[in-house]
Amino acid sequence: MNAPRLSEFIKAYDVRGLVPQQLNDAVAFAIGSAFAQVVARPDGATSIVVGHDMRESSPGLSRSFAAGVAAHGLDVTLIGLCSTDGLYYASGALDVPGAMFTASHNPAQYNGIKLCRSGARPVGQDTGLAQIRDLAQALLDSDETAGVSGDTSAPETGAAAADATGVDTAVEVSGAGVPAGNISERDILGDYAQFLRGLVDLGELRPLTVVVDAGNGMGGHTVPAVLGTQAGLPALPLTVIPLYFELDGTFPNHEANPLNPENLRDLQAAVIAHGADLGLAFDGDADRCFVVDERGEPVSPSAITALVGTREAAKERAAGREARIVYNVISSAAVPEIIGEAGATGIRTRVGHSFIKGEMARVQAVFGGEHSAHYYFRDFWFADTGMLAAMHVLAALGEQSRPLSELVAEFSRYVASGEINSTVADAAAATAEVRAWAQAWGREAAQAVDFDELDGMTVTHQGDPMWWFNLRASNTEPLLRLNVEASDEPTMARVRDEVLSIVRGEKMTEEIQPAASAPVAPSAASDETAPRIEPWLREILRCPQCRSTLVDGSGPAGPELHCTNTECRLAYRIADGIPVLLVDESRTLTN
Repeated sequence: MNAPRLSEFIKAYDVRGLVPQQLNDAVAFAIGSAFAQVVARPDGATSIVVGHDMRESSPGLSRSFAAGVAAHGLDVTLIGLCSTDGLYYASGALDVPGAMFTASHNPAQYNGIKLCRSGARPVGQDTGLAQIRDLAQALLDSDETAGVSGDTSAPETGAAAADATGVDTAVEVSGAGVPAGNISERDILGDYAQFLRGLVDLGELRPLTVVVDAGNGMGGHTVPAVLGTQAGLPALPLTVIPLYFELDGTFPNHEANPLNPENLRDLQAAVIAHGADLGLAFDGDADRCFVVDERGEPVSPSAITALVGTREAAKERAAGREARIVYNVISSAAVPEIIGEAGATGIRTRVGHSFIKGEMARVQAVFGGEHSAHYYFRDFWFADTGMLAAMHVLAALGEQSRPLSELVAEFSRYVASGEINSTVADAAAATAEVRAWAQAWGREAAQAVDFDELDGMTVTHQGDPMWWFNLRASNTEPLLRLNVEASDEPTMARVRDEVLSIVRGEKMTEEIQPAASAPVAPSAASDETAPRIEPWLREILRCPQCRSTLVDGSGPAGPELHCTNTECRLAYRIADGIPVLLVDESRTLTN
């Protein structure tokens, strides 16, 4: 039987594949062996830490990975069930490399691995993941992982640990001939909870009621420890109303992806029903956190970035240090404005966690935030932690008397389109046409228009009314991604429609061209009767059938989202502004 092709599911930042067709015990062992040789040993590490989420396949895969590492003489600490930021905590606190087995919110048949160096430093395509992939592939192709069984019995140490997983410790790899490392267990949940509480004091807040939707993911494991008393910590002035805290990797209630509006409905209803002060939603591995206010309305991640950024900036300035906050090119223009008003320096970077983490480390920024609800903290080894961001929101709310909707209003200044994807035949040519249009607009209006290419092309008009947009190509698909923001809704809509009319001209693929209409957003008349998706949530949506990106389209009943995968070709209706991402209720696009 041929070994799986690792290049098909080891991508830019992590491993994510189908179990067992792609990711199985032999593959996990091979990746563990390669991780030891490419990262751990060259970095001088003598041990690593491994954690996993609630998926049925996670314990066995994590033990096979551990056996692959131990075969090279490295000790392995298995911390068992944890969130991804719990693994980052262990890597940072123990100063060892780490591996987290999770596929976040992907369906149950998937699993994956997130890898880091000591101090929770990320391992990506350019920092070791490509070499790990190639070495693991060579091991698989040479049959050096034959016999791995993925036994999930209690851990043993040394050679016995390798033998317990069915691994022949005498395989001809670079670690052969060295004593196998020890594999042991350790529970770090209490230490993780105590560490986070030491960063944000929640003990003196006014009493708050918070609904938390864990989506059957790892938030159900961490929230009771951090915000409750499960880890033996003192009670906080919080009444936590749990939704879906039962750990279940089949996600029986809804997908654990809080940036899909469909997955927020239960949280929004519960916040209103309980008269709660706010709601929190975590994704499957609990590294992202999404916030809704007391009215059940979503709070933009850019507003959370600005809110947390001002708190971290104040702390830095109080300590006599210059405060630096990192944000990406599609964050709201309000973010750098508010950060500057708080006396901090805003630093703009490319989209993607490897870029924001790298820039934070380079400039020693105290905080970084992304539009995708990833929040990064210097005091958490520059890693992302949704739990710490949630604690900042709770603290900001509980330290004053206003409701959350009023508190965050000051951090939400502009109107945004959210990310809109368009399939194009030639991204560079479409971008050049948009540039020419923006230059001509500036000449005709006799107003300055600025261009930069930090990540794609950003065009900014600082006049009245203010507007800007970013157009950048996908690295993996024939897509252009558009984000527009402006001082008001009409200006945002005008700029959005002008750019889309260029991008989606004759280059737009037939299956996503709106029927019998120009390739622009719906007219003002149709907008009034066809509610659109919350715009800043749009970019995270994926086809539930094939996981490809979705783009705006039209159908017999009105606005739709269309899958960009020509092998899938499914269309999903939008009902009352909510996309109905159910395969059973989709239709197939025709030629």
